[in-house]
Amino acid sequence: MDASTGDDLVGMANAVLQPGFVGKEPPPWVRRRLAEGLGGVVLFARNVVDRDQVAELTAALRAERPDVIVAIDEEAGDVTRIDAHNGSPWPGNLALGAVDDTALTREVACHIGRDLASVGITFDYAPDADVNSDPNNPVIGSRAFGAEPERVARHTAAWVTGLQEAGVAACAKHFPGHGNTSVDSHLDVPIIKAGRAELDATELVPFRAAIAAGVQAVMSAHLRVPALDPDLPATLSGRIMTGLLRDELGFQGLIVTDGIEMRAISDRFGLAHATVLALAAGADAICVGGDHADEDTANLLRDAIVAAVRSGELPESRLADAAARVARLAAWSTAKRAGAAAPLDPKAAALGLSAARRALRITAPDAAFPLAGPAYVIEFQPELNFAIAPETPWGLLAPLAELVPGTSGVRLSSEEGLPDALQSSLGRPLLLVVRDPHRYPWITDALRASLAVRPDAVVVEMGVPAAPKGDLHIATFGATAASGRAVAELLAGR
Repeated sequence: MDASTGDDLVGMANAVLQPGFVGKEPPPWVRRRLAEGLGGVVLFARNVVDRDQVAELTAALRAERPDVIVAIDEEAGDVTRIDAHNGSPWPGNLALGAVDDTALTREVACHIGRDLASVGITFDYAPDADVNSDPNNPVIGSRAFGAEPERVARHTAAWVTGLQEAGVAACAKHFPGHGNTSVDSHLDVPIIKAGRAELDATELVPFRAAIAAGVQAVMSAHLRVPALDPDLPATLSGRIMTGLLRDELGFQGLIVTDGIEMRAISDRFGLAHATVLALAAGADAICVGGDHADEDTANLLRDAIVAAVRSGELPESRLADAAARVARLAAWSTAKRAGAAAPLDPKAAALGLSAARRALRITAPDAAFPLAGPAYVIEFQPELNFAIAPETPWGLLAPLAELVPGTSGVRLSSEEGLPDALQSSLGRPLLLVVRDPHRYPWITDALRASLAVRPDAVVVEMGVPAAPKGDLHIATFGATAASGRAVAELLAGR
């Protein structure tokens, strides 16, 4: 044993953790751990009231450690934390990919970065660089820029560039690609069956682009890719994290894990052992706290790291290298914060709405708007994936009712109330609002039954438009507040 097996070893173990916590201000245990060397924290929707409160929270964190990394999972689409209570004012990745204007994507990302920087956030777990090649993907979908590798690559690079221009570190995820699966890694282990040639031609293309654009971080995926490693999921695989990402692709920035408590790895390996294996494989920072947001979990992971070094399971040099990469990202962020921050643009909200309008696609381009009077809206509520904060609003009824008085409707989570809803719609324009109906048989059936009764209904798809239905179909490519407002304005003749 050398000197670093004492307080220095504990400090390095603290440095590589990025835990979440409960509350609108830092709890005592987080303050104490920052003083002991905790490298960063991650904020969730539960930590957010408004921007003034977040700014106070991050200032309190920096009072304990000035260079603390403050991370957030802000994709500024269907997955949003900073705007979880109101919905994102941006259209999201799939809509930006549909517009396919990389200058717009870069500008949007720069505004997002300025927004985050203004409240003291330095690290964003975004953009999503996955190629959503499986339309039945339950966890990516509208979070991706699309299903074509080159389109995803150019917008990933633009997003990275824009965000980092604003002084916030970007993080391309989920390496080596989570788009070609129908399994959610929050629940089980997805398997990517593609061979190496297909991976090179599809999944890896956006990550190469992100690295070329200077992305500061890459997030690992909790999935198996037998062509790369027949035994271990990517997060725990040295062949993938070090051999592929570091050595072959040449990435020298920070590797952060996806939430280490996700069942894809925690069910088999446990939190503590998965943490040790991830660091040994090449990860530099451990994200935890979506579910296990408490001091006991942070202590468990810290102690497991220290014990693994002392037992020889985790080389001390690997832990030191990981802690050093965390420190380099912290230094990059500190330097950016010390520079002259660009002021927030008051036109940013207008830009988000404009981008959402540009993304709208209508199957009957000669359709006449506005609607003939107040509409009746039926929104079909699917089971949302775990990455979306459950309190995040979506839909068309609320924004349309603001613009067209007398508009009313209902949200259904099953077919049970559909006959009554259709009866209520008679004599009024009917809008059927769906998200990924191709993934939910009950919504597909309900949509078919609704169109049989009301073939004049307008179908508004606020997810991945894999199988358009209806004579008049409007695709928004996302269910953000901006997307809802954009389609409401269209229907209201604005």
